[in-house]
Amino acid sequence: MIDHIGLRSEDVTVLAKFYEAALAPLGWTKLAEYDGGAGFGEKTAVLWIGRGKAPSAMHLALVGASRAAVNAFYDAALAAGAKDNGKPGLRPEYHPNYYAAFVLDPDGNNLEAVCHQA
Repeated sequence: MIDHIGLRSEDVTVLAKFYEAALAPLGWTKLAEYDGGAGFGEKTAVLWIGRGKAPSAMHLALVGASRAAVNAFYDAALAAGAKDNGKPGLRPEYHPNYYAAFVLDPDGNNLEAVCHQA
């Protein structure tokens, strides 16, 4: 079980603004803010962004409650400045109902929203 995930960015303001917009369709909001960082989640902050040199890019996959939520995440992320890294759609190579979208955040991290339901 994962308790939380931390990302580092040299421009926390840009990255926090991006995640605030991109994660809203998945039901995530900014739940905490402090000098040099912010925390995001549904009920508790599980994604923390802090000031620092960004390490090599990572992959983060978050659950969307529906395929429509995955689509809305993708649109919101692109509008917030992400780069396309895989349009919303089925990925049957993972399993028949794997519906996902992929974007690169402003620091190059691969952010995915996925719905496993038909």
